[in-house]
Amino acid sequence: MHDLVIHGDCLDVLSELEENSIDSIVTDPPYEIQFMNRSWDSTGVSFSVELWSKCLRVLKPGGHLISFGGVRTAHRITCAIEDAGFEIRDILMWLFGSGYPKSHDISKAIDRELGHSREKVAIPSSQVRNPKSINGGTGIDGGDRPWMQKAMETGYHEMDSNVPSSQEAKMWHGWGSALKPAYEPIIMARKPLSEKNLALNVLKWGTGGLNIDACRIDHNEKPKIVTRKAEDHFWTGKKPITKPELHTGRWPANLLLDGFSAFMLDEQTGTLKSGLMKKGTTRLNSEGEGKNTYGYMSSDKVKNDTYGDSGGASRFFYCAKVSPKERTAGQKVDNKHPTVKPINLMKYLITLVTPACGLVLDPFSGSGSTLIAAALGGFHFVGIEREEEYVKIARARIAEFVLDTTVNAQGGT
Repeated sequence: MHDLVIHGDCLDVLSELEENSIDSIVTDPPYEIQFMNRSWDSTGVSFSVELWSKCLRVLKPGGHLISFGGVRTAHRITCAIEDAGFEIRDILMWLFGSGYPKSHDISKAIDRELGHSREKVAIPSSQVRNPKSINGGTGIDGGDRPWMQKAMETGYHEMDSNVPSSQEAKMWHGWGSALKPAYEPIIMARKPLSEKNLALNVLKWGTGGLNIDACRIDHNEKPKIVTRKAEDHFWTGKKPITKPELHTGRWPANLLLDGFSAFMLDEQTGTLKSGLMKKGTTRLNSEGEGKNTYGYMSSDKVKNDTYGDSGGASRFFYCAKVSPKERTAGQKVDNKHPTVKPINLMKYLITLVTPACGLVLDPFSGSGSTLIAAALGGFHFVGIEREEEYVKIARARIAEFVLDTTVNAQGGT
C-alpha cells in the first residue's frame, strides 16, 4: 500500500500499517503552541510517546525519522521520540529569513491598561502584507486576518501610532515579548539496528545509512589530475598512478538555509576564498605554528594541491530554494494551510534518509508538501491527515505538481 493520502487520525492509521514496512518517516508535526488558535496545534499528540512508539513499530530497523519542531517545544518532541525507543542521531537547523516577529508591544499594552488612547495613523494598503503573500504565496484563510482583508478593500489600514500616551508607557517604549523567528530545529532519529552492525543491517533492510553523495553541496571546483605515490598515506599501491580525482561536492552539514537567509549570509561575509594550498606549501608559519589547518598534521608540507573556491559563506550549506511553480501555486489549488514547508527542502531531507524507490511515511501530511517531494524524488509515499480540508488540498496539490490526472477518491494515483 503506497502513494496514498489517508484521511484519519494517525494514531489509528499507524496501528493498521504493517510492522517494519516503512523505509523512512519525514514529517512536520504540530508544535503544540496553539498556532493561530488552530485546534490541531494543541492536542498534545506530538508529545505523546504512544505516537512515536507506533512510528517506531512500522519503521524498518535502522529506518530514520525526520521531524520538525518549534523552538519552544522541540525538546518535548525530542524526549518523546527518544522515550519511544528511537536513537537521537542529530538536530539539524533550518535557517530562514522570512520569519515575522510575533511580539507583544508592552508600551501599547500599558496605555490600553491605563485607559490612554493613542493617535490613529492610516497605513496605505500597499504597505500592508497581502494575505496571499504569506507562506511563500500559498495564502492563508482570510478569516484569520480580517483587518488585512479590510485594508485591501478600503485602501488603507488604521492603527495606533507608536507614540506612547502615558508616562508609564513612555518608560517601556521599545520593549516587546519575543524575538524574530529565524530557524526551526529538525530532529533526526533512527530506529535501532536489528543486526550486529550497520553494514549487515543495510544489506538486510536497506536502511540505516545516510545518502551522503546524493546530498552533497554543489560547488564550483573543477576536477584535476593528481598523482598518487606509494609513500602517500592514502595510496597502498606499489607503483605511482595518475588519474582524475573527482569531487562531487561538499559533505552535507546539519545546517540548512533558505534562499533569503543564504543571501543575507553572503551579504555579510562578502566574497571569500578558501582551501587552496599548492603542493609543497608548508603548514607552519614563521613561529612554527600551524596555518590553514586545525589540529595535528602528520606532515608539515602539503603533498598535493588542495581544492579552493570562492563565494559567500552560504556555499558550504544546502540552500532550499522555492521552485517557480511552487511560488505560483494557488492558481489551481487554494492552499489554506498556514505552515507549508518548501518542497525542495522536504525532497532533500527525504533523499538523505531514504533508500532508492523507498516508502516514505508522513503521519501529519497537512497540505502534502512531503508527499509531493517524495513523488518528485522517485520515492513512494503514504500520508496521513486528520483534517478533511487538508486531505483535499493535499490530493489536489499532488495532482497539480506531480500528476496529469486528479488523485482518485481513495487517495491513490
